[in-house]
Amino acid sequence: MALRALKFASLTAAASGIYLYGNKFLDPNDFGVVRVGRAIATTAVITYDYLTSLRSVPYGSEEYEFLKSQVHLRSAERLRELCCSNRGTFIKVGQHLGALDYLLPEEYTRTLKVLHSQAPQSTRQEIEQVIREDLGKEVLLLVVKQIFPDFEFMWLVEEAKKNLPLELDFLNEGRNAEKVAHMLKNFDFLKVPRIYWELSTRRVLLMEFMEGGQVNDRAYMERNGINVNEISRNLGKLYSEMIFVNGFVHCDPHPGNVLVKKCPASGKAHIILLDHGLYQVLSESFRMDYCHLWQALIKADMKRVQKYSRRLGAGDLYPLFACMLTARSWESVNRGIDQSPVSASEDMEIRSNAAAYLPQITQLLNNVPRQMLLLLKTNDLLRGIESALHTRASASSFLNMSRCCIRAVSTYQRSKSHSLYRRAQISLTEAISLWQINLYELFLWLKGSQLGNWVIALLRRMHHLTY
Repeated sequence: MALRALKFASLTAAASGIYLYGNKFLDPNDFGVVRVGRAIATTAVITYDYLTSLRSVPYGSEEYEFLKSQVHLRSAERLRELCCSNRGTFIKVGQHLGALDYLLPEEYTRTLKVLHSQAPQSTRQEIEQVIREDLGKEVLLLVVKQIFPDFEFMWLVEEAKKNLPLELDFLNEGRNAEKVAHMLKNFDFLKVPRIYWELSTRRVLLMEFMEGGQVNDRAYMERNGINVNEISRNLGKLYSEMIFVNGFVHCDPHPGNVLVKKCPASGKAHIILLDHGLYQVLSESFRMDYCHLWQALIKADMKRVQKYSRRLGAGDLYPLFACMLTARSWESVNRGIDQSPVSASEDMEIRSNAAAYLPQITQLLNNVPRQMLLLLKTNDLLRGIESALHTRASASSFLNMSRCCIRAVSTYQRSKSHSLYRRAQISLTEAISLWQINLYELFLWLKGSQLGNWVIALLRRMHHLTY
């Protein structure tokens, strides 16, 4: 242990020396050791608070639950202060955590949600410092790897190196905004700010001003007469189209980047998509495997779930992979994720398993294609929105995903076929499958409507009179 401590001290000193040599600014926040030290101190305080506050209280008692809630709240406030002090990627992590309503205690998500719309502003010097620090994370992670051999998050370095320069290139963001606006132009409910190119550079982006309520603000929607289910359904349509059909995915849909507003003229609710710096381009082979996997998950076809999970790098951990993708228990995945809503007991099971299976989750994240990492993050953020709107695991979302998967697979098959007969056959199969989905959607609508209840009551009455 002493040898490891000495290694750590030596490597830290060397890294700090190199860092200080190349640094022109002497703000304490510019020093990586200050930010890391602050994070370690915050972690220690939070851990000590949990250990001491709950130690002498009977587990499961009312007093225990009350004190646990208080510790959750204090810890969440400390995390928020850490994010605001360290800024940079800490803000990004805090925003992500604030969207995980289905996974984290309410005290955490409620406290961290402020980072979606009130994140501290950064100076140019601080932005440049974020770049230096993020690209220097490799040194920090290598040090941690020396002390803790089981630490397996080196893929974070690769992703940070690849994505951060793109996020900070505003011309790239402007091009992404125009591309997605054109790509999804058939969705009249989507609004993307117009870019003013004559006043934009790599460091300055001038765009149309748009405002609205955050997409997870159910109270705002109810006050403004916006249909919550319609917003959830339309958001699902957008992302299904991006992921399965186009393979060009906006990967930062936290509530501060997705706004909703009712148009006074038409009365229609619009979804406003902001912050187009981070997109994931999916390869054709990955996109097809992902389509097939989701089709298998929706149909509860376990053989195909295993087959396509393995093709996407999950290996023997395919049951865990399926649970991570759907945020459902393995029992629900086997039964069919569209068969029942998420219950409180299932939520508790998922949260418990997330901690228990952390080593396996780490291994899985290292094995899957890099394209999958941002998709998993995007899935988490979207499910957080659905959870806040109480529309999670709705039948309509799975129907929209099925439509997009069918269209994507059919388009791919036609592109690979040189036979006119085969292409016609594929198109016919596609049309029949889409028609079946439309028919099933009509059945669900009738079943849930007053008209449907009348029709069912009439049929039952006629059946009773017949016999």
